[in-house]
Amino acid sequence: MRPTVDYVFRTYGDRLFAAAFSVCRNPADADDVVQDTLIKYHTLGKDYESEDHLKAWLLRVAINRAKDVAASFWRRNRVSWEDYMDTLTFAAPEDSDVFEAVMRLPDKYRLTIHLYYYEEYSIREIAELLRCREGTVKSQLSRGRTLLKTMLKEEWDDDE
Repeated sequence: MRPTVDYVFRTYGDRLFAAAFSVCRNPADADDVVQDTLIKYHTLGKDYESEDHLKAWLLRVAINRAKDVAASFWRRNRVSWEDYMDTLTFAAPEDSDVFEAVMRLPDKYRLTIHLYYYEEYSIREIAELLRCREGTVKSQLSRGRTLLKTMLKEEWDDDE
């Protein structure tokens, strides 16, 4: 199975951007990561077993590239995610609060939470994508949820 780059972009572009943004926390860097991922897909010329295999490969490449970008020199010359948040629209005010809280999580928890809740990957699939043990993913999810609960509870308590 080898879909066209156009199909891959239309089908997975938003998901790749979201995963990259989760790591980079910068829209310009996330756009670059999506572009780099699609270029790698095009030049590699690999066949994939299924849609799930393709999606997992694309996300793995995007996450790895985003980690490289996040660690680069250019990272210091970026727009903050807080400034980018002003350009986003949310269906409900609570969605904005949750997004902001997720973005404040440490990297390892933020990425795991994103893959589990937004991309709907199972713990096993996340472990394969991130190349770590399932137990690690479970503990990161648990710790991430605990941090989110604490942060959101504090925000909601402050609003009262």
